[in-house]
Amino acid sequence: MMRRRLSGGNWVRCFRWSLFALFGLTLCVPAWAQQQDGGAVAGISIDPQGVLQTKVIPDPGGILRAQRAAAAQSVLPPDVVRFSKLRKVSLNRLEAALKEKGGVPTDEMRYLAGLLRVRYVFFYPESKDLVIAGPAEGWMTDPVGRVVGITTGRPVLRLDDLVVALRAFPPGGKPTDLITCSIDPTPEGLAQVQQFLRSLGSRIPVGTEAAVAEYMVVNLRAALGLHQVSIEGVPPDTHFAHVLVEADYRMKLIGIGLEPPPVRMVTFIERADPRRIPSNLLLRWWFVPDYQCVRKTDDGFAIELVGDGVKLVTEDELVASSGEREATGRSNPASQAFATSFTRSYPALAARSPVFAELRNLIDLCVAAAYIQKEDLYGKAGWTMEFFGDEKSFAVRTYPAPRNAPTAVNAVFKKSQIMTPVGGGVEIEPLQAFEPAQILPDERGEVAKLREQVRPQLSPGQWWWD
Repeated sequence: MMRRRLSGGNWVRCFRWSLFALFGLTLCVPAWAQQQDGGAVAGISIDPQGVLQTKVIPDPGGILRAQRAAAAQSVLPPDVVRFSKLRKVSLNRLEAALKEKGGVPTDEMRYLAGLLRVRYVFFYPESKDLVIAGPAEGWMTDPVGRVVGITTGRPVLRLDDLVVALRAFPPGGKPTDLITCSIDPTPEGLAQVQQFLRSLGSRIPVGTEAAVAEYMVVNLRAALGLHQVSIEGVPPDTHFAHVLVEADYRMKLIGIGLEPPPVRMVTFIERADPRRIPSNLLLRWWFVPDYQCVRKTDDGFAIELVGDGVKLVTEDELVASSGEREATGRSNPASQAFATSFTRSYPALAARSPVFAELRNLIDLCVAAAYIQKEDLYGKAGWTMEFFGDEKSFAVRTYPAPRNAPTAVNAVFKKSQIMTPVGGGVEIEPLQAFEPAQILPDERGEVAKLREQVRPQLSPGQWWWD
């Protein structure tokens, strides 16, 4: 049918098939499901076989959210509920308090007294307190199970994520050089895609674009099959790993036009000119930290994490007929425009889509843990982290490990050509933040002054304060 000239004056148009492969997931969440203030709440789940699935809970008018917020406010202690510009948590006192409770955390412990971000790390040699600090408020669980602030909707820091980061940079141990998440097609799947594209004709009847696009999507999805999820540097069966995977998938769906972004930005699909992009191009987008994010005091007893912490970078690859991939060392203008726009929009994205705020929180936790190890604050505090460091004592590996993801495919007609982008990853190298060229000096002494102002004066068993 695709090569047949139609009767009745319909013309056959010529097309060049362009495969821009952006490999991700087929968890296509509608735009209305992105809104956390009403409509629906969206997330992901992973089945027992390790395959990712969508989880969308309708919430017309935000009624469920309002009910959960009211319920949380009624049961949380008032001092926890109220918003704090700077709540402080002593990590070693928290571990001691948890051990006193037989290793069973309270919700205050599980959600780090409502911390929304790590903005500071302080060490106090006199009391041996190792402290993280940042804004905080009371929390609630949204309809898809994400724990967020009652008023801000921002995700709350989690103890299990903190422990994963600390174990990556343990006392007396080897630092973790690289934490990565990647969702990739198999070489066999890529080869099948190339074969499918070669089998297509170059002409289709006018008026059949929608049917051809659907045909392309179905067959490309079948040719690629399930993608492989790989996670390194942290255990895959943790909440930490789940956030890496979800953030990667959501970013790619936005880029290829399967999910409208919740804020205005330039997407790849808007800027792409198929006439200027090779048909066997594979686009890679991946998140990295903005490593110039640490302001450090002269004595090394305090750091401030500044900026928004996350950048999106890109590189083109070419796919051979055998399915092998070759890096080009460059990126096309449309892909670079998307990466730049996504990075600039990241603060607004994090405010609207909690998973991007969660990714930023994980990066902050890793940088904080790397600092603690690099400055030997474990040793100076006399903290061996025996309880948090032992999976048998404090389990964090309690989630199904992501293994596979179906292919996300979009087909778009543009400039008399059909583009079939298929939807990287996350790469975190926390120690890069402490390269001499990256460190920001505490020129006015403001971080050192703040550290003195919030010096802990705690009662026995107390581990956080405002």
